[in-house]
This record gives sequence, structure tokens and C-alpha cells, in this order.
Amino acid sequence: MPNTSNTPQEKTPAPAIRAYLGGSFDPVHNGHLEVAMSVYQHLLPIAKQLQRTLHVSLLPNARSPFKTQSTDPNHRLAMLKLATENTPIQINELELWQAPPVYTIDSVRTLRKQYPDDSLIFIMGMDSAHSLDKWKDGLRLTDHVNLWVFNRQSSNDVSDDVSEKFSDSIISSENHTTSLQDIAFLKTQLPLSLQAHITDSPIELLTPTIQRSSDSSSSNSTNPNNTDPKSTDLKNANQGRIYIDSRPITAVSSTQIREQLQKLDDQTNKMPVAQRQIASIASINDIISNTESNPLAKWLNPAVYQYIIVHQLYSAAQFR
Repeated sequence: MPNTSNTPQEKTPAPAIRAYLGGSFDPVHNGHLEVAMSVYQHLLPIAKQLQRTLHVSLLPNARSPFKTQSTDPNHRLAMLKLATENTPIQINELELWQAPPVYTIDSVRTLRKQYPDDSLIFIMGMDSAHSLDKWKDGLRLTDHVNLWVFNRQSSNDVSDDVSEKFSDSIISSENHTTSLQDIAFLKTQLPLSLQAHITDSPIELLTPTIQRSSDSSSSNSTNPNNTDPKSTDLKNANQGRIYIDSRPITAVSSTQIREQLQKLDDQTNKMPVAQRQIASIASINDIISNTESNPLAKWLNPAVYQYIIVHQLYSAAQFR
């Protein structure tokens, strides 16, 4: 029998880092990609230093529990694929094909079971984090994942739809400074039971679950309600972490974009038939050249906008 001590052992890969931005993406717009890319770019150098794989994914839902209808998931998935093409952002279809309503708490439990040793991060805006006590088991999210919370600010020219979660926001392009008082105020916006979990560094979100479990084995042994010493419950291990990203973001609602699309559709339908196709091509060209004449140019990927036109999505007739 060979001496096992001399047998080369396979190196166990380091736990991956997985971040998720959930929402209906109805339709997906540039704000979604800006937020996801911001997290990706922030974590990438850390992941390289730690030699860990990084995945940042959009997590489209079947239909928000706060909504009565959503666009066909096949269309939303097709637009997501167009929007994320040539980017490092991935798409996770976990929720998309489930019968609605689908709740975030169920999804994070599934993800934790699927990736028991990985660092899992759920991205949201402060407006959503503030109302977690109104979600189904919302205060239990940190039992399974860490939270990356952005500072979402309201805007007068867009609607603020909480049911869209954070996926309808974009990081403001303006230069802002955040004082310690501002950060302290943001922390108070979380439900009281979650404020103790706040960390000042995103690195704290990356502590491998397996290390947390070993670090807290003594506390687990004294907990009569915890019978599994290998539990992946983050609060039992070493508390779910919450990182507040104080960079302000401006709220951009998919609802507002749908309304703009319906207005353009109404205007086009009033034109003679011979001019309708020309008008549609002009709208696409506006977005490609990012002109000010089309308010959607700032928010929609040209390929996504063309898909919307070809498939006649968000037209006024669709909602009659």
C-alpha cells in the first residue's frame, strides 16, 4: 500500500465570490449594468489578490411579488443576453422559470445550499434594505448571504418604484462627497436588528463560510437551537455582513422607461403607415448616437432597443 503522506494531493480551489443583483429587468437598462459593473470592478482586484474566482450576476425574477404582471421571461432573458454581451456580467436563471411569486429568501437559501463554501453577496439599494422587514423573511437574508447596499437617492425626473427593488438605479455620474455624518445616517436607515451587522470594508463580505464556521464552533456548541456543527447559517457562523456603499446613486425606474416607450409608440402610430418604419429607424439611430432628442438614449442599449421595436414590446396596444 502506498504511503499516503507522499501521495500528491489535489489542491482545493479557493471559495468563489458570487454577487447577485436581483430584479425584474423589465426592460434591462444601462443602470443595471452600471451597478453590476461597479461591484465587479470593486471586487476584481481583491479577488485576484486572494486568488478567488469572481462571478457577478443579474438575477431576473419570474415576477416581483409586488407586481401583477411582467413581460414574457423569454423576452426579458433575450434582452439581458444582449445587454450583457461583451461584459463580464453573467445571468442567473434561478428565479426566472419558477411559478410566481418567487421570494428572495427562498432564492438565497437555494444559493447557499448550492454554494455552501462560497462568499455570497446580494446587492440592493438602501430603499429596499430599509424595508426588509416588509419582505417575506427579509430580516433573515443575512442568515444566508451578505448584503452590499448602495445609497439610493430619489430623482424628480424618474419614478421611484420600490417593487423594482434596486435593479432600477444607477450610480450618479456627478462627483459627490460623503461625510461621516452622512454615512452614520445611512446606517440608521437599516432595520434596527440588522445594524449590528454593518462593516466598513467590503473585504469583510468575503470571509469564507467554512472559516466562519470553524471560528465560531465554540459559540455554536452553546446554542441549543443549532444542532448542525457544519451549518452554513452565517449568523450562527459569524454574523451576515452588510456593507454600505456610500456613493450616491440616482433612481431610474423601468416603469418610467416603459412609459416613455409607450409614448413613442403612440406618436409613431399616429403617423402615416409609410413613415412608421422610418420613425422606428430614426429612434434606433438616436440611441446608437446617444442623442438628446430621444430620452431613452441614455438608458437603453441599442441592441435592446432594437429588440423592443422588432418584438413590439411595451407598446400602448399591449396594455389596452
